[in-house]
Amino acid sequence: MMEKIANLSRRRVLQGTLAGGLVLGLRVGGIPAAFAAEKPTAPAFEPNVYVSIAPSGEITLIVHRSEMGTGVKTSLAMILADELEADWKAVKIVQAQGDKKYGDQNTDGSRSIRQFFMPLRQAGAAARQMLTTAAAQRWKVSPATCRSEAGFVTHAEGNRRLGYGALVAAAARLPIPAPDTLKLKAEAEWRYIGKSFPVVDLDDMVHGKAVYGIDMVVPGMKHASIEHPPVYGATLKSVDSTAARAVPGVLQVIEIPAAAPPSGFKPLGGIAVIATNTWAAMQGRQQLKLDWDLGPNADYDTTAYRKALEQSASRPGKVARTGGDVDGALNGAAKRISADYFVPHLGHAMMEPLSATAHFKHDAVEVWTATQNPQQARTTVAEVMGLPESAVTINITLLGGGFGRKSKPDYVAEAAFLSKAVGAPVKVTWSREDDLRNDYYHAICAQHLEGGLDAQGKTVAWLHRTAFPSISSTFKPNVTYGAAGELGQGVTDMPYDIANVRCENGAAEAHVRIGWYRSVYNIPHGFALGSFVDELAAAAGRDPVDYILDLLGPPRHIDLKAMGVDYPNYGASMDEYPVDTGRFAAVVREVAKQSGWGTPLPARQARGIAVHRSFLSYVAVVAQVAIQPDGSVSVARIDMAVDPGRIINPDRVTAQFEGAAVMGISNTLYSELSFKNGQVEQTNFADYLVARIDSVPETHVYIMPSDAPPGGVGEPGVPPTSAAICNAIFKATGTRIRALPIDPSLLKQA
Repeated sequence: MMEKIANLSRRRVLQGTLAGGLVLGLRVGGIPAAFAAEKPTAPAFEPNVYVSIAPSGEITLIVHRSEMGTGVKTSLAMILADELEADWKAVKIVQAQGDKKYGDQNTDGSRSIRQFFMPLRQAGAAARQMLTTAAAQRWKVSPATCRSEAGFVTHAEGNRRLGYGALVAAAARLPIPAPDTLKLKAEAEWRYIGKSFPVVDLDDMVHGKAVYGIDMVVPGMKHASIEHPPVYGATLKSVDSTAARAVPGVLQVIEIPAAAPPSGFKPLGGIAVIATNTWAAMQGRQQLKLDWDLGPNADYDTTAYRKALEQSASRPGKVARTGGDVDGALNGAAKRISADYFVPHLGHAMMEPLSATAHFKHDAVEVWTATQNPQQARTTVAEVMGLPESAVTINITLLGGGFGRKSKPDYVAEAAFLSKAVGAPVKVTWSREDDLRNDYYHAICAQHLEGGLDAQGKTVAWLHRTAFPSISSTFKPNVTYGAAGELGQGVTDMPYDIANVRCENGAAEAHVRIGWYRSVYNIPHGFALGSFVDELAAAAGRDPVDYILDLLGPPRHIDLKAMGVDYPNYGASMDEYPVDTGRFAAVVREVAKQSGWGTPLPARQARGIAVHRSFLSYVAVVAQVAIQPDGSVSVARIDMAVDPGRIINPDRVTAQFEGAAVMGISNTLYSELSFKNGQVEQTNFADYLVARIDSVPETHVYIMPSDAPPGGVGEPGVPPTSAAICNAIFKATGTRIRALPIDPSLLKQA
């Protein structure tokens, strides 16, 4: 296990921690563009660095993505250490600050390994190659006769050996190897990649030493609690803060200007109570007397909005994919099946609520916070404060969960604004109630699907209509239709071999901030897609596993572009990451085999299956459920077969899918946010329910061996879980569940 772990600012690194060493920089934008190697004290040094080696031999690996429980801090370091041939026990990890020089730092979209597997390998290989060349020149031998191993370069013929630290000065003077001359290690030579490693912060986490955003303490800091507008777009008419200022510990009451919808990443506005401690700030906030103009979203009611969405989904919409004659095939089908599905708003509800600490002084601001997207935080703070980005420093702590919420830096900008107003460091802390009432909500969604079966039970027609408020509505006005990337999450990328297909998008106006949430639109679309296939199988009188495999057809790559589909493919090349029905089928077969599919279970117990591709990975889930007489559902077991391509740390992959199973259970059985009079009705975990320890099933994760490029791991396990659970419920009870969360009264025994 790694013993030296540090979260250091780049400034501290450059001011002496690594002085006199070799630093390798790598400019990246997903792919490498150039390398640079210089002493850190050199005037021309460009700190786009991932690898740094001191004369002492100490190796520092700089990780530029945020750690929120995924293990990315460990996995990225493993890639670097492996290609560098570093001794894992001797390296130190530094969390990069938020800066464009590191390439894309947004820890979102399950992209960290996919985007940086090759660039980081190249960064490590370049360092290793330069060190080997430096040793060969000193020994006056061919570099081909030298090799690197665990922080040393050796020359077997001369029985010579030098540590990396002794070579850094000479290596720094060498030309940078061109990317096409790098000698990457063969898979058989990997020492770390593909092996299970504990997360590097584990010891600190276990002993309570790990620092999260909510743990930050800065000398002289004040504490802030903010009363935000009760409705999205509401504005403050008047405030009486007399009673709030009388609360012991309260220092000031400050208004934060509101950003009119669409507000993007900017703060919602409101009234901040500044105090000597968080408790006093919260108590003072309760004494505020506020009068609001609730604005245009004051009548938002999710019960009425659901009906409007369902009407939108029931009508012909904007065509996103079409092929064949769907209407003719449906009208001529031996059986015509239709179903309507609904998924409510969901909240991120991560374990650590939002918190940020900022210190504004001398026309610059430094921030310490748990953020998934430090670069966006830097940009937003600069915009709100009227500063150049160069005047904003973002220090990233560990994240106590994120799920996409902590990539949206409204709370970070609040802290910066208040620090300037107060003239001292300010720590903003959101309560759980603040978190649920002022989230970027997962989109509410209604869907209508129809399928036609021929006389043999084969699906010959597929119609899928979906209506939901788009994430784009949070950033641009007058957005009523989904973006191609949103529709490409379980709608336009439907993989089944059906001759007549049409996918449509109905209009939907947003009344709250909509944001990405773990798996994003794959949640509602994966639920409907996986459920409807099961409905078709039942209508055909077929076993669902066999029917899914028949629908997938022979192994092939689906050319969505040739079908005229605008399909972003999660930002990846279709050549490198095709939609591969062979990989779909493989995970279906594997999970069926491992789960005991088809073996008998007691009454009111059953298994259900669903399969889904998201974030370039393939996941099949079998859920085993038991239905109690009162209609309550328990998930006894989850089996997941996953093909995410090349993986770095199997232990972390398994953990991510185990967590995805729990989140999928929450989405299916418990979680729902509703609005009335424009306001969230839920307040805390007493009424916004999530799976608790007694709901966690026996979970088995089967990772398929694969040499395909790395896909996503953090999100793909969530989408098929809901459908698998609901399909199992149908098998056990004969009742179809088409709306989440499940209403137990539908399953109650008479």
